[in-house]
Amino acid sequence: MKKAELYKEVIEYFEKAMPVAETELSYNTPFELLVAVILSAQCTDKRVNMVTPDLMCRYPDAHEMAQAHPDEVYNYIKSVSYPNNKAKHLVGMAQKLCENFNGEVPDTLEELVTLPGVGRKTANVIQSVVWGKSAMAVDTHVFRVSHRIGLVPKRCTTPYSVEMELMKYIPSNIVPKAHHWLILHGRYVCKARQPECGNCGLTHLCKEYIGRHKEKEI
Repeated sequence: MKKAELYKEVIEYFEKAMPVAETELSYNTPFELLVAVILSAQCTDKRVNMVTPDLMCRYPDAHEMAQAHPDEVYNYIKSVSYPNNKAKHLVGMAQKLCENFNGEVPDTLEELVTLPGVGRKTANVIQSVVWGKSAMAVDTHVFRVSHRIGLVPKRCTTPYSVEMELMKYIPSNIVPKAHHWLILHGRYVCKARQPECGNCGLTHLCKEYIGRHKEKEI
């Protein structure tokens, strides 16, 4: 099967199986989402959603958080992974927003990655979710699912290379939704240790699944 045909069938499957696909992080403003995405690094969305209500009540915007000391922020986020570093990043991010962007979350990759704690993946999430831009954030789920299905070749060994490959074939208008398709599929079906292939409607297309069954036949 040609690559374009594979993408077409995968997209058609997700359009039917997952017509609504969006972030599972709770937020009300772009700033709240930025805080949540920074906290979500190597941490579950469920845990982040338990932390953010009290944190955002205390620091509802960049101006409030910019005046905080990292130790104060730490007390609100100590149950997430790497709370010390994240507390410093959050305060630094808020200060940078106030200094350079009038306390508002910018909408370009180039500006977003200047903020402490914000790399390309986080910046792409903000661009996609908040601003509806055609930006593909590659986290561990997107990376794993893309390789297993065969959407990207083995030579794509970095998040950036996976991002570039996916962007070649996914129509720009559905990239924001496709990002969540791959994340949610990886989170609930195509799991890292024990993928639930019996619950997957893509096995007839999946490169890894087909490869495993061919080996058994041999």
